[in-house]
Amino acid sequence: MRFLEKILRKSTKEMDKMSNVKLAVIFYSMGGTNFQLAKWAEEGAREAGADVKVLKVEELAPESIIERNEAWKATVEATKDVPVATSDDIEWADAILFSVPTRFGNVPSQMKQFLDIQGGLWMNGKTINKVVSAMTSAQNPHGGQEATLLSLYTSMMHWGAIIAAPGYTDPVLFGAGGNPYGTSVTVDQNGKMVDDVEGAVKHQAKRTVTVAEWVKNGNQ
Repeated sequence: MRFLEKILRKSTKEMDKMSNVKLAVIFYSMGGTNFQLAKWAEEGAREAGADVKVLKVEELAPESIIERNEAWKATVEATKDVPVATSDDIEWADAILFSVPTRFGNVPSQMKQFLDIQGGLWMNGKTINKVVSAMTSAQNPHGGQEATLLSLYTSMMHWGAIIAAPGYTDPVLFGAGGNPYGTSVTVDQNGKMVDDVEGAVKHQAKRTVTVAEWVKNGNQ
């Protein structure tokens, strides 16, 4: 009986090892930029063979404030069918790719709350060895992009996660501004992206999936 149990356990482990990496792309977007980054990341990750969920964090801003901003209203409408991220999604994922705008050199309160309410997962060791990476946007080239990514990564260190920053692992990153911490994009006053970052986003997504494969396969 014990011999049979060992065979079954070994078979299950081998099946897990062969399964695709599960990637959660979790974003917050007010003007649509980070929603677009998330969709490009989904494309890149699927090309790398990952199972992908694109998820948004819950909107916390009062409706009365959102109604005053046409771009914000349009983004809420455009993302209405995107599922809201939950703790179950974090537990499901082998890897997480975050995408957020910068807020005074930090993550938006909407994303911060989502991270803050994962204490139960953290306490039970469910965030350990998740492979994570992040992207961001701002309205000028020095609007806090790097600080925002580093701030988010600080939380990930507390989670015991493995950070898979893009560094300078592909020439496509230089065409997007060369941010080694994660893809960052400048958005003009009309809400249009100034930089061509699609290739960088897809590379970062694929790199995140690849690192997660190493971790997943090495942990069997």
